[in-house]
Amino acid sequence: MDLSGIEAVLFDMDGTLVDSDAAVERAWERWAVEYGTDPGAALAIAHGSPADRTVRRLLPGLAGTAVAAASQRQLALQYDDLSDVTATPGAHELLLTLARLGMPWAVVTSADARLARARLGAAGIEPAVLVTVEDVSVGKPAPEGYLRAAALLDVSPARCLVVEDAEVGLEAGRAAGAMTAALKGLDGDLRLDDLSYLAYQLESAPAAP
Repeated sequence: MDLSGIEAVLFDMDGTLVDSDAAVERAWERWAVEYGTDPGAALAIAHGSPADRTVRRLLPGLAGTAVAAASQRQLALQYDDLSDVTATPGAHELLLTLARLGMPWAVVTSADARLARARLGAAGIEPAVLVTVEDVSVGKPAPEGYLRAAALLDVSPARCLVVEDAEVGLEAGRAAGAMTAALKGLDGDLRLDDLSYLAYQLESAPAAP
């Protein structure tokens, strides 16, 4: 993949910049038990999606206010569960590479601001631009979050690289018109074993004409 035209990188948070998979799964398992639904079904669709979208899929009979309450409960289960939350392999190396290249970056997450700041803080990551589920009217797989981040960085979405570990996020990146880099064996324009590989690829890319 030719990365010479990339002017900004837009990251998902959970599973991409921040290794929080265990905490996410613990919260959904506990939530599923509380709400009488199958924990396995919750884990199968929860990664990368806004809580309200997952709640609606798991409990289609809930009304709007009940969906909001159930979604907030799921987030509340995650706020203080930070004991094993760390940066993903290669995350800090990649962010240092972006700094050397003078390339702006942002985080676009399905978490709310409180959870995003807690997890990013636990991982030692401080984004200049953070777009959370509270900043958009429709979460992933809709492209609104990535379009907002590109606008805040003043970079065309077509010149952005979206880095994701979930198909719902890759769909959002594609819908925004960005190029995509995929972790965990998923299919993006670029496939990544870890973020160190992306750091190498960006350093090695020829300068844009």
